[in-house]
Amino acid sequence: MEYLISNAWAQAAAPAGPGLELFIMIGIFFLIMYFLIIRPQSKRNKEHKQLLASLSKGDEVVTSGGLLGKVSDIGDSFISLEVQDGIVIKIQKQSVSAVMPKGTLKN
Repeated sequence: MEYLISNAWAQAAAPAGPGLELFIMIGIFFLIMYFLIIRPQSKRNKEHKQLLASLSKGDEVVTSGGLLGKVSDIGDSFISLEVQDGIVIKIQKQSVSAVMPKGTLKN
């Protein structure tokens, strides 16, 4: 008896496992994260440290809470901020968010 269907030879299966494509995709993902999140944040931190280092007595500053005042004393971790004539508050140096131009405060 003759067979109507000839023998089919199966091809050997390719080895399964992570390939080079997976490692390339992970690398691209980390590069995107670095340029979109990590690098800009470190740049902002550096600028903020420079702003805090350049503070001097008499500067008019805005805090992260929105207080506007004139620096009357500078310590290592705290500064004294005069918000009105005779009213001086002590705040953390890190809470200063911007230095305003001279004359912003009008008495």
